Amino acid sequence: MASKRPLLIPSPRTPNSQDLPSIPLYSDLVNPQSQSANFKSFSPMDSNGNNPIENSPIPPNSTTLYSASQRSISSILSANSGGNSVREVNFSDVGTKPVRYGSRGTESEAFSMSQKEINDEDARLIYINDPGKTNERFEFSGNSIKTAKYSILTFLPRNLFEQFHRVAYIYFLVIAILNQLPQLAVFGRGASILPLAFVLLVTAVKDAYEDFRRHRSDRIENNRLAWVLANDQFQQKKWKDIRVGEILKISANDTLPCDIVLLSTSDPTGVAYVQTINLDGESNLKTRYAKQETLSKLPEKEKITGLIKCEKPNRNIYGFQANMEIDGKRVSLGPSNIILRGCELKNTASAIGVAVYAGRETKAMLNNSGAPSKRSRLETRMNREIIYLSVFLIALCTVVSACAAVWLRRHRDELDYLPYYRKKDFSEGKEDSYNYYGWGMEIFFTFLMSVIVFQIMIPISLYISMELVRVGQAYFMIRDSRLYDEASNSKFQCRALNINEDLGQITYVFSDKTGTLTENKMEFQCASIWGVDYSGRKANLQGEQLGYSVQVDGQVLRPKMKVKVDPELLLLSRSGKDTQEGKHVHDFFLALAACNTIVPLVTDTSDPAVRLVDYQGESPDEQALAYAAAAYGFMLIERTSGHIIIDVQGERTRFNVLGLHEFDSDRKRMSVILGFPDKSVKVFVKGADTSMLSVIDKSLNLNIIRATEAHLQMYSTIGLRTLVIGMRELNSSEFEQWHFSFEAASTSLIGRAALLRKVASNIEKNLSILGASGIEDKLQQGVPEAIESLRMAGMKVWVLTGDKQETAISIGYSSKLLTSKMTQIIINSGSRESCRRSLEDAMVMSKKLMTVSGVTHDTGRSSGGAATLALIIDGTSLVYILDSELEEQLFQLASKCSVVLCCRVAPLQKAGIVALIKNRTDDMTLAIGDGANDVSMIQMADVGIGISGQEGRQAVMASDFAMGQFRFLVPLLLVHGHWNYQRMGYMILYNFYRNAVFVFVLFWYVLFTCFSLTTAITEWSSMLYSIIYTSLPTIVVGILDKDLSRRTLLNYPQLYGSGHRHESYNLKLFWVTMMDTVWQSAVIFFVPLFAYWKSPIDGSSIGDLWTLAVVILVNLHLAMDVMRWTWITHAAIWGSIIATCICVLVIDAIPSLPGYWAIFHIGKTRLFWLCLLGILIAGLIPRFVVKFLNQYYNPRDIHIAREAEKFGNLRELGGAEIEMNPILDPSRETTR
Repeated sequence: MASKRPLLIPSPRTPNSQDLPSIPLYSDLVNPQSQSANFKSFSPMDSNGNNPIENSPIPPNSTTLYSASQRSISSILSANSGGNSVREVNFSDVGTKPVRYGSRGTESEAFSMSQKEINDEDARLIYINDPGKTNERFEFSGNSIKTAKYSILTFLPRNLFEQFHRVAYIYFLVIAILNQLPQLAVFGRGASILPLAFVLLVTAVKDAYEDFRRHRSDRIENNRLAWVLANDQFQQKKWKDIRVGEILKISANDTLPCDIVLLSTSDPTGVAYVQTINLDGESNLKTRYAKQETLSKLPEKEKITGLIKCEKPNRNIYGFQANMEIDGKRVSLGPSNIILRGCELKNTASAIGVAVYAGRETKAMLNNSGAPSKRSRLETRMNREIIYLSVFLIALCTVVSACAAVWLRRHRDELDYLPYYRKKDFSEGKEDSYNYYGWGMEIFFTFLMSVIVFQIMIPISLYISMELVRVGQAYFMIRDSRLYDEASNSKFQCRALNINEDLGQITYVFSDKTGTLTENKMEFQCASIWGVDYSGRKANLQGEQLGYSVQVDGQVLRPKMKVKVDPELLLLSRSGKDTQEGKHVHDFFLALAACNTIVPLVTDTSDPAVRLVDYQGESPDEQALAYAAAAYGFMLIERTSGHIIIDVQGERTRFNVLGLHEFDSDRKRMSVILGFPDKSVKVFVKGADTSMLSVIDKSLNLNIIRATEAHLQMYSTIGLRTLVIGMRELNSSEFEQWHFSFEAASTSLIGRAALLRKVASNIEKNLSILGASGIEDKLQQGVPEAIESLRMAGMKVWVLTGDKQETAISIGYSSKLLTSKMTQIIINSGSRESCRRSLEDAMVMSKKLMTVSGVTHDTGRSSGGAATLALIIDGTSLVYILDSELEEQLFQLASKCSVVLCCRVAPLQKAGIVALIKNRTDDMTLAIGDGANDVSMIQMADVGIGISGQEGRQAVMASDFAMGQFRFLVPLLLVHGHWNYQRMGYMILYNFYRNAVFVFVLFWYVLFTCFSLTTAITEWSSMLYSIIYTSLPTIVVGILDKDLSRRTLLNYPQLYGSGHRHESYNLKLFWVTMMDTVWQSAVIFFVPLFAYWKSPIDGSSIGDLWTLAVVILVNLHLAMDVMRWTWITHAAIWGSIIATCICVLVIDAIPSLPGYWAIFHIGKTRLFWLCLLGILIAGLIPRFVVKFLNQYYNPRDIHIAREAEKFGNLRELGGAEIEMNPILDPSRETTR
């Protein structure tokens, strides 16, 4: 395995704390005059022109040049320098304030804990190396974790409580309880409870197994060992026994057992590399720092004492606010000083820290809530039909009760002699009433008994069947090799099992751009330097993949990634700073090499003399720019906590890092302050053009600025991501002023993040422009074809991106999202009133275009107006539109457009756009993205899909489904989504049908038995009907059946429209199915009734005939609808019929049960088999005829495609899509 060694570490540092005035514990930081005399001590130049930093007696390899206590702690780390802050996630307490999607300023919510003063009420006090005193006042959480839900004692009551949240289960429980009453006992008491007990048992076993795995995982985690300081030496201790306040020692590749504040590391600079893949999914190394005040302290040799006052536990993994009092000083602590539970220590021999949060109070555990639960739209619609069935059940029971009341009135004088209504009892020697409770109570009891007898009208087995079918569907989706991405070695993941069928009904697709439509693998393409465009035109002909290399300690170091260079620009970069043009090129590439947070790692190759430098960075943009600088001779080869070394055209140059302001989503830029060997100090800034052009000094070189703006426009037009580079030289007083402001801000107790941003903004101004860069983010393979297929399937694709409008439009054209035939409506407004006018004008324009296209549509030359409009709107406009009265106008306009492109949008605005559609229509929404800035959008949509991309796995962890490429969306929706929806819709209707048939047979029998609620079908057959007799075939068909082949569904995306039209499950189908149910039940009951009308056969024998007839008929009904037969389908359907026959034989062979030997008596007669055959023919003929007439005279798209598949003439159907139903044509819309 290639070894990796860290060369450099990004860390903003200020001059040595020994040269700086230390700030007293309670010093007044507001009055700058009080310390003005001391400022000269940290001026970059003394009175003699010497730089105390460069002339420091400390050797270059020393690590005390810069104090860790003065490091910039930007409010939030960012992984995207292009405007998309992948960290902009709100972790404030949900529910305290309504989320405002239109607001750009989410700071008050996202950083609520870091914006307010930490007082004793809002803070926890941690005494370093004194866990007893730390936990004396407040008993903080221990480090034992528990992710399991149940214990041995709580499992049964809690699991049953959770299961009975389903109202249907309560219904069946009430039925079972009623059947236990002597007055209402229709079935045996054991048999009546069996179906519910079976369903509860299956679910409980599944839950118990899942919880057992969680218990096992918790036990392994809690019993892991860590080194904890005890009795002045580090001893091993179980994780679960660690307490807040204890000092821990972490070794390389160890996982952090709790959240610790870093005190020291094996690196003399106090730097630690950590990998947070277990926390946020990102594999890139990140740097954490120990404070200068604790670096030299060795816990084993000297006792460390101090007090940490930090915020209470919260979910914000990117923020931390605390202060540490040690040796009479107060130093500030921020996100860069804490390592969270679950992180791994990498490329650092050891690290020592103090536990501040443990167990369930760690940030990792507080975020361990998972994605929000979503409910299938089909299951929601199913509840409507269950209500109808409930009403129907009540109606049947009412009819039986009313008829029983009439019958009792007519025969009230005969009740003494009837076996079921004996009114007199002479057993005790005196006349007494017996088994009769009066006319009114008898009617009431009849109603309740009817509910018990007809209970399976509500199918209890449907819920467990749906769960099993979804598991099977998920299995085949995961195993689909066409959803496997070889590049990232990522398989399809099904993280939510309850919404599989929703994939077949998607109308709106909301997609991120960077990393979702594009690869998020940035490649430097061109640059504009000092107004000259080096766009690489010559590189297309003469360019070469150049790999710059340097000699270090006898070994050749080369960048891991090669970059295509422009020969003219390469020549200028090698010419040095002798010419004015060469100086500008030098400064430009120096800025690219220095202004970043790149961590260079060296990896071995097969050649021992050659090693590769791998630039590890949180942003692909930064990596691309660093590799580009290296290709042009500015190779970053080392970074320590206080300096960087850049090989400039073969000459190693050391630059002192005097300060670093990292990128944040408010400023949209980052800056670095460098001390040069010639004693000068310069600040280099790079960022988005919108933020950079506002801080460029336009009084200097106005022509250069205008030329650069023109080049930026050109780069954006061809789809490149752009950054602007600027710099200026700082004099002594400017540096002193910055340093004091930075010190005051970094130690502030209130609003530290805002103060640091203000300090950064003050230094990042009056810049001289150096140029701009153009980076290409290539489209993923198959994206244009995928978008075209989705649109042909009737889906509207919206792209929500943080990129510039020009870049987004260019990508829109290259991905075929936008076409030249579309009319673009562009809204870029800076005020609410301007947005209102723009929306009104756009509505007028859209109505005119719709009118014109409508006329064209009548002539048959157009598909309608919706395909001609594209709305392009920016984030600034959305600030004024979302969460205002303008939302409705935006919705009306957007609904008329087939494409919507939102540019420069913040993460919460993405969620707001999804909510705009979701809250106003019944259409299904899908959101797909790859970064943390897509999480809110993914969780807002009905279906959320995460891409396993370059920006970590935050989107994957918050998603319902995850995959490697955007193009996989086509087979996922058009194939698996269609299959899942068709199967689940049919399975629900079939469950309603098969149970209703059985109930109606019982109902007909009641009408012929004086409404006494006796049944000819044995109680065990009644109970086993939904469990054994008919359950397995519907589950197998729900998992395996395919109405159309994968090839057909992909070749004809219009077939996906069946989900939009609800063809597989709708109210019309429900009522048609119920009508068929009534007919089939009548045939099943009356054919044997009339055949055996005057025969001596008993009720048990004819009951067995009805049982077999029902089971065989419903299974043949299912067989008629199977599209793809497999051996499993054959085994399930015919095996269920055989199993039913065996069960009936066994039940009738038990002497203690009613109907002993009945099936053997009736089965010997020829009439039995004739009745069975007649029932099957008469029951299925009407269904067969209706299906034939419907498919022949009113065929749907699926019927046409199926016939074409059957007869093998798909190739001849070149114009098949012309004949298919218009996807959104209301005239073809089925009743929902």
